[in-house]
Amino acid sequence: MFKAGVMMNLKEVTRVLQETFNKELTEGKKRHIVFWYDEEGEFIDDIDALDLQNIRVWKLTESNLFAAKYELEKKDPESHFLIYANMSKPSPREDWLLDIYKYSVEFATDKITVIMRDLGVTNDSLRPVFKKYAKFFNNKDRYALFKSYSIHEYTDAVIDIAVLSALCKSPLNNLDEVIKVLFRELNQENKKAWEDIQKFGEEESFWMLVEKHYSYTLEDRSIQGLFVFFTLTNMSTTLEAPLPVTWTKYVSTRPTNCIVLMNQYMNNKKDRPEYNKVAKTIENTVKVSGYMDEWEINNYLKTDAFSIFDEKIIDYISSQLNNDIHQYDAYLEMIGERRTLHWYPEFKHEYESLIHAIYLLKKAYELDYFIRQQSPFEMFKAYSENYYKIDTAYRKFYSAYDKLQNKDRLLLIKEKIENIYTNWYTDELSIKWSDTIVDELNEYWAIPGIEQQYEFYKTTIQPYVNKGERVFVIISDALRYEAAIELSDRLNKERKGSAKVTPMQGVMPSYTDLGMASLLPYQHLSYQGRQVTIGGIKASNTENRNSILQKRISDSAAIQYKELNELNRQELRAALSGKKVVYIYHNSIDARGDHAATEREVFSAVEQSFQEIQSLVNDLVNSVSASNIIITADHGFIYHRNPLEASDKVVKSIDDAIIQKRRFVLTDSPVNLEGTMQFSLKYLFPAEEKYAIVPRGSNRFSVQGAGANYVHGGATLQEIVIPVIKFKNDRSKSGKNEVKKVTIKLTSISRKITNMITYLDFFQSEKVEDKKRPLRLKAYFVDKEGKRISNENIILADSISSKPEERTLKEKFVFKNITYSKSNKYFLILEDEEEAVENVYEKIPFTIDIAISNDFGF
Repeated sequence: MFKAGVMMNLKEVTRVLQETFNKELTEGKKRHIVFWYDEEGEFIDDIDALDLQNIRVWKLTESNLFAAKYELEKKDPESHFLIYANMSKPSPREDWLLDIYKYSVEFATDKITVIMRDLGVTNDSLRPVFKKYAKFFNNKDRYALFKSYSIHEYTDAVIDIAVLSALCKSPLNNLDEVIKVLFRELNQENKKAWEDIQKFGEEESFWMLVEKHYSYTLEDRSIQGLFVFFTLTNMSTTLEAPLPVTWTKYVSTRPTNCIVLMNQYMNNKKDRPEYNKVAKTIENTVKVSGYMDEWEINNYLKTDAFSIFDEKIIDYISSQLNNDIHQYDAYLEMIGERRTLHWYPEFKHEYESLIHAIYLLKKAYELDYFIRQQSPFEMFKAYSENYYKIDTAYRKFYSAYDKLQNKDRLLLIKEKIENIYTNWYTDELSIKWSDTIVDELNEYWAIPGIEQQYEFYKTTIQPYVNKGERVFVIISDALRYEAAIELSDRLNKERKGSAKVTPMQGVMPSYTDLGMASLLPYQHLSYQGRQVTIGGIKASNTENRNSILQKRISDSAAIQYKELNELNRQELRAALSGKKVVYIYHNSIDARGDHAATEREVFSAVEQSFQEIQSLVNDLVNSVSASNIIITADHGFIYHRNPLEASDKVVKSIDDAIIQKRRFVLTDSPVNLEGTMQFSLKYLFPAEEKYAIVPRGSNRFSVQGAGANYVHGGATLQEIVIPVIKFKNDRSKSGKNEVKKVTIKLTSISRKITNMITYLDFFQSEKVEDKKRPLRLKAYFVDKEGKRISNENIILADSISSKPEERTLKEKFVFKNITYSKSNKYFLILEDEEEAVENVYEKIPFTIDIAISNDFGF
């Protein structure tokens, strides 16, 4: 109607009064009677100047109260009256005109009354609380925010909270939000919200509300003390051990409101960094570390108030692994418990390092030793079906470990992993493999029953050509078999189509020029000096490979990935238009691994290759409608992180060698050198005498210069088991190859909540596999207006188990201590964070019937 804090002038008074008297009479009234108590006498000299039409003005005094009553009720019961009184409004017990006042209207010009009238507050008993906040209301911005809360029913507490909310500039009128704003300020030098509460609000009212709502009764009236109270209260409900005596006063007697607030504050993306800073300070203040030895690891496995709990769990698992305590499944379960808790993102790389260390050590423990297989075929199959998993675990351990800012905590486990991988797995496996093949394959390298790299075009590509189908071949330099398994899994989970990996035996020696040449169509391979040629064309660059391809099939092309990646969609279509066979050369792994300065980055290069190849597959499918995509490599590699010892190197002395590398020497004649094996290359070069000399096991030839940790060219399984991923895109309407997330179902039968702390059961309907991706949901309860009334749980449905009982999840819900109506509907919200638009996975109605007494007055 008009702004608070601005006294009405005579013209405004006249206008408002006239509008009041002109209002339609309701509820059987025959006239308007308006009381105006002008205690300060601000309009005593102007009352006679009011120009009111058809209105009688009666000046009320202490001596004419009876006369006024007689005039209104007996002498003139028909006229409209303005009762003006230059006095304070009497109390109801002393008001002679109370019966008339009850069916009349009060008019006032003081700012508090104006505000109350503007807000629609008719209960005059609330005048003291509005008057208490006169300084607050004397500001149009604060008043506008207060008014924006659209309060329907006013009480003292409601007004107190709305004032606090406005002073904190909260968009929500909620005491929880006020507390969150004050907690955010703990890390700031400027405590503006708290200072505004002290200046324009009432600090005592704030602490009374905090006591009523959260049971905070401590003498410490500071926001930091309140934060300690909330944090220890929240922690007390998950710590399965007695709290230290000195902490007990900081635990609420009615904890649920504290738990819900802290859960929301800790897990809010914007607030979690602020929480983390203050929590670290509080952790030191209450000396959590001093009590850790009193608790077992399981006592705080589900507790996430402080980062020290994660630090201790990581230290515990690391110590157990270092001490060869083989409870691997138990360690994985421990980490599984932490994945949905607050501090996991901050310790993600530590946990991921441990997970892959556990996988490696568990597999090593199960294998114990490598049995010499009866044939190269059986050992090749054993690697391609089982042993390769250790290489994957080693790679992924370092991929996570290298991201750690502080590696000291996992330094011992890193040394253990390195020792087992290098001195047991790689060395023993390569020696057993060498023993198996040294006599079997020295004259003819190819293993019967295994697909051969040198026959790749004939066995893999030619069938597509024969059927008139277009095929794209992505050759990723040094994409070894174990990595291709992961890439294939990613493709299966990303696209509607099928990807399947087949191992093939790579050529010997396993280096780029020979591997790349063997993948092309040819009748004969030859060496011209150090260069591999096909039909007299050197096969060492893309332009020449393009010529070789086009000699076999005119509608073909060879192109570099980097060149292709720079094309837009239209240019890509033009470049590949009409091509039946396209070879695309990709090089991220070998490009970094083959240089001493970057060989430590080889595992991050593997991850980069995954992303680039996935993106390339998407482009080929979406831009040129590719249906058949083959992904393979020229060779694999072996890599160890620690510097090699002298014993890991073979001193070579071979005269007249054609090529000399760390893992092989190419010669024109047989050479018997201690610690080596030699293999005839007649299988590739029937018209030439060529021999590959390679170290036994995983040793390197002694070569000048740095860069001996990443190598290839030899005969180890990691170098010569080559992947062939056959990806078939599916454009049909069938849902067979459609990628979907697993489903989650609430399996608890009852849809009624009867306890402040309630457990609900959920079931992951399918296991995670090729076309079934994991599902991550937020779960929380809201009222009919969408306001949250419970804590938030993270449900991770990522089990790969076929056993239904292992896909059952139980979640704990804590409800706010407020009044619930049995007749209202409340909702369990399951929210999929990955979905940008429709992120509500399911909305399940509940009734809440909790027998509590809510005496908070909210």
